[in-house]
Amino acid sequence: MEHKSMNPKVDAYLAQGCMRCKLGGTPNCKVHKWEEELKRLRAILLDCGLTEELKWSQPCYTYQKRNVVMMSAFKEFCSLNFMKGSLLKDTYGVLVKPGENTQVGRQIRFTNVGDIIKMEPILKEYIHEAIEVEKLGERPKIRKNPEPMPEEFHKKLHEMPDLKTAFEALTPGRQRAYILYFSAPKQSKTRESRIEKCMQRILEGKGLND
Repeated sequence: MEHKSMNPKVDAYLAQGCMRCKLGGTPNCKVHKWEEELKRLRAILLDCGLTEELKWSQPCYTYQKRNVVMMSAFKEFCSLNFMKGSLLKDTYGVLVKPGENTQVGRQIRFTNVGDIIKMEPILKEYIHEAIEVEKLGERPKIRKNPEPMPEEFHKKLHEMPDLKTAFEALTPGRQRAYILYFSAPKQSKTRESRIEKCMQRILEGKGLND
């Protein structure tokens, strides 16, 4: 299904994968598992008049340069990710939190293209509502990391500017999930071990549970 607003970078994403891990560009990339579903979602998003871009290695759909919704592929499902999903009415009860500590973002998850086809009118309703949220300039209330950052992680961010930049680029919910995870152990060595194991995920722009 051709659309004049298709972005070549998203064409490459669908053909090669997101390239955020070693499976990118291989038949085992998660993007290929949901290729048909992602193409259908893409057509729906473009029909809603959004601008198609590629951000954080994933298709991102914007209204007047403001991020509205992203499209993602995971092992068990693919999804639409509404950046300010907590402000949507969720009339049909289809929105879910991506993670336990997520404050603002919400997902609609899919496991087959048939569901997407059936839900197309509902999806367009949600997308247009998300666009209205941007038009009105609505802002969700966000708790900014109420948990203190563990000293071990603070030190690591100071030592590695790239890690600091990558961490600050994560959504508030993903940042909070990492902080809670790093802070949980009582012993400093265990906290350091957790930080070391998660550094590459942070550098790749991934959340703790992505």
